[in-house]
Amino acid sequence: MDTLSYKTISATPATIEKKWVVIDATDQVLGRLCSNVAKILRGKNKADYTPNLDCGDNVIIINADKVILNGDKMSKREYLRYTGYPGGQRSYTPQDLMDKSFKVTMKGKHPLFIKVVKGMLPKTKLGAKQLTNLHVFNGSEHPFADKNPIVLDINKMK
Repeated sequence: MDTLSYKTISATPATIEKKWVVIDATDQVLGRLCSNVAKILRGKNKADYTPNLDCGDNVIIINADKVILNGDKMSKREYLRYTGYPGGQRSYTPQDLMDKSFKVTMKGKHPLFIKVVKGMLPKTKLGAKQLTNLHVFNGSEHPFADKNPIVLDINKMK
């Protein structure tokens, strides 16, 4: 058997097939759900995963308002950010981000899910591009029905 005949197949931009996937977040733990979503966004669930290309799928998360955090993390956990000015450190909780997601101007961009998934993606231009493939909605309705998305059961994913 000739071992030199084996070749590693890498995906190219022409061979990448991006699908649309719908995930229901009802009664799911936030961190566990988002880690699986990050794998799908990166494309790590596909056989032709290539780390330097955006080969992941487009993910639509519905019923995001029904996601849970264990214990009292919803009100006790604090996220910090800094404005850049002296005394400009701001803190906010997941409940603050959840309340912010109900604004009319935030359609498809849920701040809590974006914060959590962004931390699980690469901190590069590629990670920023992959984050744009995430669409999160509080209700069960979404405007991407014309894309024929596949309903994915996140509990059966490895």
